[in-house]
Amino acid sequence: MSYNEIKQTIKLEDGREITITTGKLAKQAHGSVEVRMGNTQLLATVVSSKDAQEGVDFLPLTVDYREKFAADGRFPGGFLKREARPTDQEILVMRLVDRILRPIFPSDYHSDVQLMISLNSHDENIAPDSLAALAASSALAVSDIPFNGPISEVRVAKVNGEFIINPSPAQMEEAEIDLMVGASADSIAMVEGEMNEVSEADMIEAIKFAHEAIKVQCAAQLELAAKIEKANPKREYCHETHDEDLREKVKKATYDKVYAVAKEGLSKEERSAKFKAVKEEFIASLSEEEAEEKANLIGVYYHDVEKEAVRNLVLNEGIRLDGRKTTDIRPIWCEIDYLPSPHGSALFTRGETQSLTTVTLGTKMDVNRLDGVTYQGHESFYLHYNFPPFSTGESRFLRGTSRREIGHGNLAQRALKKMISDENPYTIRIVSDILESNGSSSMATVCAGTLALMDAGVKIEKPVSGIAMGLITDKESGKFAILSDILGDEDHLGDMDFKVTGTKDGITACQMDIKVQGLSYDILEQALNQSKEGRLHILRKLTEVIEKPRTELKPQTPKIVILEIPKSTIGGVIGPGGKVIQEMQEATETVITIEEIDGIGRVEILGTDQEKIDNAIARINEIAFVPEEGKTYKGKVKSIMPYGAFVGIANNVDGLLHISEINWDRVEKVEDVLKEGEEIEVKLIAIDERSGKLKLSRKALLPRPERKES
Repeated sequence: MSYNEIKQTIKLEDGREITITTGKLAKQAHGSVEVRMGNTQLLATVVSSKDAQEGVDFLPLTVDYREKFAADGRFPGGFLKREARPTDQEILVMRLVDRILRPIFPSDYHSDVQLMISLNSHDENIAPDSLAALAASSALAVSDIPFNGPISEVRVAKVNGEFIINPSPAQMEEAEIDLMVGASADSIAMVEGEMNEVSEADMIEAIKFAHEAIKVQCAAQLELAAKIEKANPKREYCHETHDEDLREKVKKATYDKVYAVAKEGLSKEERSAKFKAVKEEFIASLSEEEAEEKANLIGVYYHDVEKEAVRNLVLNEGIRLDGRKTTDIRPIWCEIDYLPSPHGSALFTRGETQSLTTVTLGTKMDVNRLDGVTYQGHESFYLHYNFPPFSTGESRFLRGTSRREIGHGNLAQRALKKMISDENPYTIRIVSDILESNGSSSMATVCAGTLALMDAGVKIEKPVSGIAMGLITDKESGKFAILSDILGDEDHLGDMDFKVTGTKDGITACQMDIKVQGLSYDILEQALNQSKEGRLHILRKLTEVIEKPRTELKPQTPKIVILEIPKSTIGGVIGPGGKVIQEMQEATETVITIEEIDGIGRVEILGTDQEKIDNAIARINEIAFVPEEGKTYKGKVKSIMPYGAFVGIANNVDGLLHISEINWDRVEKVEDVLKEGEEIEVKLIAIDERSGKLKLSRKALLPRPERKES
């Protein structure tokens, strides 16, 4: 069987190459490409149904990204030894690709689209997530599926003052900016990443640098697609049938009423009820037959009226749905120590969005272990975000943790993690439960997380706050309005959702999705500057409640003591089959973990009762005791001999206190000075190199008598 392989090469500024190949693999898919960089190979395929399903008025796009364990020469864990449910990392990559691709499809295309990307070969110096969107867009480019692309996505890092495109994982560890940027050749569509308290200007510079690289990748895709016969032209389709007379009729009958409702500054529930009443009033004016026959189109046109009215209200009068001005932040109230039992807790409410967040402190045993294809290790700081349906007044089937929950939790975790001190001894788990939601619950999680960490006594370097920014634009008039602290409806009806988190000194994380093409950098810069004002306002509200972390842990919070023991004694502390350490934990009601770091045993003892912690420390010190020449020990006289006494200075560690080392004065009989069982202080004066026997002295600790003159 023959094949016609077509290849396109992209050269990065540092000389590295990315190749896109089609025509060899997965030829029955409507589009398929291989993307290679170094030893990394991704296969992306796309298939789309020829027709849309009846009643579907949206794009049913599914993006799936999987990493094969064979790509790294490893076996999957677990009993079945198969790749199973996607990891959080795979889900985050799916979201990155989905968020940039979805807005690029024609708005009237409603056929099922399934995009599958697999990592089949992994290079430890190449992060595959920075190539996934390029692979997905290239697969669409070589297919006949309608698509307003191409697009691409790159990672840009700033390392030692220099910007790098698609850096290695090692370089990312040292980066002060780590951004994923998605764009077409004309405009930015998506940004997500974390930063070390950088300025707004530095972030804009990073985005511009990334966009230049994306332009090259988009041009390469167009060159590749020009060589593919089936990609030119794209398939014809007709997924929408419109009734322009009905559209005009809906607008004429409802626009003014919707505008008036939008201007009232109502709550989410009241506003929703009034909007619904306007729609039902219009439907009631129709014949029963027409209302039933055209129900779907009426819904579409009425939604368009809502969108136009809300946007015009902002652009023409500067008034938002809840009555605020464009720069206003909703009322904020918050509490700490809200729950009595957790180690730290906080309640943060901003308008109709509310997060109840807890902090739990633990040991090395509580780390979040990660065993993926591209990364194996653990996290000692992690955040989980839960979004139950009651938070929006809905009842829906619970299907486990959603992709959205994983994405929002990851953003909040990245926002806070750089503020955790390197000296923090605990494993930290934050859980944010969203109790109400009307706009930017992920930013509420960041704020509540900051409060809960300080309530728990975790020594964070600086408090962090977060805000979501929106945008309303009108291409014809050139008008635009940047909105601070957006509502859910403003996110849905607007042109941008830009979440920014940071301290008083700079940005720590961001996530931006833009729904319009051609957004200028001037508008983006203005949005960032406006977000800073809002972020600092929220930060002041947080620090009014608690300015810095508690100096003392709560009574129920476990305390951690860290000991260092010689490597040679680790086995003795653990015991055969873990018997010694298990018995010690049970007797002292503590949790004890041991690991070897740089040839030293690091022991963590966690408990709530200081006396029991001290007991555990004493037991470990006894087992791990290594005598040191010149040190003083408190010992017990175990036996007396004519030539001296044997003194136990630790468990099963004895030394000889020779009769000549008992006193400065001559001692005739040891019994005249010492008794068995008596506790005395002795100094270790020598260790025999051959036998390891210890030589002790008591007189070395006694004041030397003055010499009598002859």
